[in-house]
Amino acid sequence: LFGKYDPNVVSKTFTTFEANRIILSERVGKRNPYTNNQVLADGFYYGYGQYAVDVLVPSFLAAYTGKSPEKVSLINQSNPQLRSNPFEAIFPLPNWKLDYNGLTRIKGLEKILTNFTFSHGYNANVSMNAFTSQLDYQDVSNYGFPSFYDSVYRGFIPYYMMPNVTIIEQFAPLVGFDMMFTNQMQAKFEYIKTRALSLSLIDYQLSEVRSTEFVIGAGYRKKGMKILAGLKLPKFLDKTGKGMLDNEINFRLDFRIRDNVSSISRLNQGDAYATGGSRDIVITPSIDYFLNNRINIKLYF
Repeated sequence: LFGKYDPNVVSKTFTTFEANRIILSERVGKRNPYTNNQVLADGFYYGYGQYAVDVLVPSFLAAYTGKSPEKVSLINQSNPQLRSNPFEAIFPLPNWKLDYNGLTRIKGLEKILTNFTFSHGYNANVSMNAFTSQLDYQDVSNYGFPSFYDSVYRGFIPYYMMPNVTIIEQFAPLVGFDMMFTNQMQAKFEYIKTRALSLSLIDYQLSEVRSTEFVIGAGYRKKGMKILAGLKLPKFLDKTGKGMLDNEINFRLDFRIRDNVSSISRLNQGDAYATGGSRDIVITPSIDYFLNNRINIKLYF
C-alpha cells in the first residue's frame, strides 16, 4: 500500500504476483496425481498453466497480502458435500481500531485541552463475488482432484470457477486526532490511505484504484450563546428573555481533499496504464442546536 506507485508502470508487487505462479503451479501440480509430475517446457506443471484458477488466486493473494507463495493457502477443489467451502483455508488478517485519549492527563495539558483523541485504524476484506461448479469437472479415480484436461482452456477443469477476486484495504485513518480546547474550540485531522484491487479471471487483468485523503476540521461549541442585541428570540429558544440561547449550539467546518488514481495491469503483457483519476474537494459547514434531549436541529450545506 505504501510502495512507490506509478499507474503507467508495472508495479513490483504485480511482478511478484506473476513470478508466484510457477511456484504455485508446482505446489498444486505435485498434489494432483493426474499430472504424473509432468512439467511442461515453460516450467509449469501439466494442467496448471499460467492462467489456471488454482494457480492465479493463491498467487494473487500471496503477492498482495505479503505472504510466501510456499505457504499461502490453496483452493480446496474437492467436493465431499454440497456445502463445501473452497476457500475454507484462506483466513483473513485481523482488522483493528486504536484510540488513545490519555494526553489530557499530562500535567499542564489539562489547562489547554479538555479532550485529545489520537486514532489509528485498519480494515480490509478479500471477496470472491461468486463461484460456480463446473459441469465438465471429472475425477475419474476419486482422488479429490480434477482429471479432465480441456485443450481449449489448456488445463484441468476445476470444480470451482470464479470471475474475479477483490481485495480492499484502508487505513482509516492512518493518523488522526480530534481535540477540544478549554475555550470550547475543536480541531480535527485525518490522513487516510485506501487501495482497491480487482483481479479478473476472465480477461486476466488487474484493476487497481488508490486514493489518498486528508481531512481538516474545526468547530466551536457554546452553551448560552448571546445573540445580536435587539434581536428577540422565540420563547422556545430563549425562555429567560435575555437574548441568549438556552442550550448548546455547535458550529462545524470540515475540509476534505481526496486524490484517486485508477490503473490496469495485464498478465504477461509487461505494461500498465492509467484509466482514470480525480481530485475531490468537499467542504461541509454545519450548525447543530439541541432544543432539548429529544430534538436536535441541524443546518448544513
